[in-house]
Amino acid sequence: MCNVGLVLEGGGMRGIYTSGVLDFLMENDVYLPYVIGVSAGACNASSYISRQKYRSKNINLKYIKDPRYLGVKNLILEKSIFGIKFLYDEIPNKLEPFDYKSFNNAPEKFVIGTTNCSTGKSVYFEKSQCKDIIKVIRASSSLPLVAPIVNINGEPYLDGGISDSIPIKKSIEDGYLKNIVVLTRPKGYRKEQTKFKKIIKFKYRKYPNLIKKIFNRYKEYNETLDYIEMLEKRDEIIVIRPSIDLKVDRLEKRVEKLQELYDLGYQDAKKRYDNIKKWIQRT
Repeated sequence: MCNVGLVLEGGGMRGIYTSGVLDFLMENDVYLPYVIGVSAGACNASSYISRQKYRSKNINLKYIKDPRYLGVKNLILEKSIFGIKFLYDEIPNKLEPFDYKSFNNAPEKFVIGTTNCSTGKSVYFEKSQCKDIIKVIRASSSLPLVAPIVNINGEPYLDGGISDSIPIKKSIEDGYLKNIVVLTRPKGYRKEQTKFKKIIKFKYRKYPNLIKKIFNRYKEYNETLDYIEMLEKRDEIIVIRPSIDLKVDRLEKRVEKLQELYDLGYQDAKKRYDNIKKWIQRT
């Protein structure tokens, strides 16, 4: 088996781009030995690990208009704009069953990035060490301001993208010097400072380290992009990113825009496939 990692960025509903990339890889039986994802990247990775082609796409396109999935009513009922019970219970256990057996038997090492609210630092959970993988994925996907803190073993966690938006350095630390990195923003994108400083200061006043991390996130994100571009020039990584800026919001609900972004991910991966195969063979 090749010694190549797969690094998946989050991005809310923009993660459907990653679904397209992963579905193409699965169609061509490309399974890499190490997979790390945060937020939507972790959600998509779970269906990749369980060998369930099109599952992530189907969930997003089929249920995005359902108010139980995404809607203001959920904020009142569950303090989350995303329906927690619907997304993390009804869908995986009833409506679009998650193949736990295939997931647990898969040989890949799967790492999920989260942010510890007390320390503001990244905490990474491995598949083999998780008793409740769905809860860990929920923690990794809990976007600040629109989702509640998730407690795991007495510790408070939020979106993994806060502390490590694109966990390329973690993959390298874990021994995977060559990586395929899937981004959900087009080339040239750079993050700006958050516009919600006052709200964040109030809502997370008990977590000063988290506040500091959120405020500095744009700097760290942009530094990571610079690092990724350096590795790309050295041919140490392959980056698959949107070849067109489709202007999809992280809370996008327009089915046609999501379908378009999914198709773009699939086609971008397809165009790179021959190069990817040759590159993997050289590693």
